[in-house]
Amino acid sequence: MTSEFSYSTTFKLDKGYFTECFEQSVNVEHTWQTYFKAIFFSIFGGLLVIFTPINPYVAWFLFGIGIVEALSVYYQKPWWVTRQMLGKASNSEVTLTIDEKGINSHSFYIDDTFLWQDIVTISSTDKGWIFQHSKGKNYISSSFLNDDVHEFLQQKAVDSKNTST
Repeated sequence: MTSEFSYSTTFKLDKGYFTECFEQSVNVEHTWQTYFKAIFFSIFGGLLVIFTPINPYVAWFLFGIGIVEALSVYYQKPWWVTRQMLGKASNSEVTLTIDEKGINSHSFYIDDTFLWQDIVTISSTDKGWIFQHSKGKNYISSSFLNDDVHEFLQQKAVDSKNTST
């Protein structure tokens, strides 16, 4: 008789965790397509400043939005990490539970549960696991998971690949 798998741990949503989360789950690209919106707003605002009698504040505002957008693309990682650190859940304790039903993360601010049947793909990274589901994707760091959890998640990853094909 095999017992049901269940693992629970607690961790803190600090700057280090958010940085690792971004580095492991986001592919940063610096192509012209990623800057398209910034280029559009800057050129449109610049053209309004130069060639139209429209209120210059509106034109300069659009030009400024283009510059801010370009900075947000170029400095995507610190921009994202800073926004997370300004959130109410920053520096809070999260209790993570992984069991046969799914993954549950609970803190004072959130209580999210993702059932295994709702998770589309599970992939491992150098430092953790990425779970793709209908609401987006989540990252869990390996730094607070033991070997049994890694084996369990590896099996779930294999199972998710088998059911998706």
